Amino acid sequence: MSEQKRVLLVDDESQILRVLRHVLAGPEYSVRTAADGSAALEVFSKWTPDLVITDLNMPSMSGMELCAAIRQTSQVPIIVLSVRNDEETIVEALDAGADDYIVKPFSSGELLARIRSALRRQPKREANIIDIGEFYVDIEAHIARVRGTEVRLTPKEFELLAFLTANHERVLTHGVILRGVWGSYYVEQPEGLRVLVNSLRKKIEPDPAHPIYLVTEPWIGYRFLPQPI
Repeated sequence: MSEQKRVLLVDDESQILRVLRHVLAGPEYSVRTAADGSAALEVFSKWTPDLVITDLNMPSMSGMELCAAIRQTSQVPIIVLSVRNDEETIVEALDAGADDYIVKPFSSGELLARIRSALRRQPKREANIIDIGEFYVDIEAHIARVRGTEVRLTPKEFELLAFLTANHERVLTHGVILRGVWGSYYVEQPEGLRVLVNSLRKKIEPDPAHPIYLVTEPWIGYRFLPQPI
């Protein structure tokens, strides 16, 4: 039997916590709850969860603040649940450190699928090697393979692919990618990112016009799927 995954649920509505507990009932998950961000940080420090699921609007400390606080010390996957469906809020939550964003109401099947995706995030790593799905990236040797075949990439294309494979299945905003590949100075210059994404797609996608690996999240950024769904 596989080890239980620890899931921390954070919401100030007790009814939502009961529903989430019911969805996660079973041998796969061990669940603890918190009613706001401050209480969640206390649980987090003592329990070390494998995944955090949090609401945004809460007393004492908001979900945005919780994401930012967790990211100071941990890269644990974070899923945000919220009734707010505007682009600005979604981008702000992802930039604060969330890995995924689900709009309420949602189905239990969708939530469980997103949880499984978030928990799959850790690729096989040996020193500077990332081996995940159909992609193999040797950072030190500057080698990239897709479906077992080596692809020739420019230095910046290689940096982008390495960043994407290390953060696979996360929703990555334009700002997060720009900071990770170019640095903070370029966060407000997304034009170069679009050009680089298009050039990388031409080298890794079977059909660049219909990408299956480097997919667009409209108005937000991109999600990298090392194994197409």
